[in-house]
Amino acid sequence: MIFDISKTKSVANTFIAELRDENIQKDSMRFRKNLERLGEFFAYEISKSLKYTTKEITTPLGVSSCEILAQQPVLATILRAGLPLQQGLLNIFDRAECCFISAYRKVEKGGDFVIQMDYISTPDLDGKVLIMADPMLATGQSMVMCCKELINRYKIDELHIVAAIASTEGITHVRAHLPKAKIWVGAIDEEMTSKSYIVPGLGDAGDLAYGEKV
Repeated sequence: MIFDISKTKSVANTFIAELRDENIQKDSMRFRKNLERLGEFFAYEISKSLKYTTKEITTPLGVSSCEILAQQPVLATILRAGLPLQQGLLNIFDRAECCFISAYRKVEKGGDFVIQMDYISTPDLDGKVLIMADPMLATGQSMVMCCKELINRYKIDELHIVAAIASTEGITHVRAHLPKAKIWVGAIDEEMTSKSYIVPGLGDAGDLAYGEKV
């Protein structure tokens, strides 16, 4: 399943437009906030697909029967760019545990790159719903590598992948290697540069959120 926000009219498209806008991008606080807002939007949409249980809630005047989540998901992200998007998910799934992964592109001679994964901090994922968030799904290589590492370690019940912007190549790669994953994106762009940046995309999400790395 692929859920593409850009295919429906909603205020979320305003957040995506501002994330792309090179003038609004100059305000890093607003850039982070828009990623966070998107995370909240995705959390609400994902919540519709999760399992629920009925619970009797006692009010000051009586008892109400309510449908509540049967289980909180685990919210994972790839450092550092994914932090604001994960925070938006956490604002809604506010009792969720979190997983953090350090992965980056290691450039080799000739300009090619490999994905280097250095660090994983995660709770127990056995039988859990995992939501993996990263603002940009370009080649999809880092997303697949991180998800497969967790899948190899744990018996994950359900996998959701969240990205603000994805490329068609990235979507294809994820679907080929993680066929059971549900994919939630803000928009899908057709092109990528020779350095695997999405076009028109929005640039380097990590740099825009937290400052240019050296």
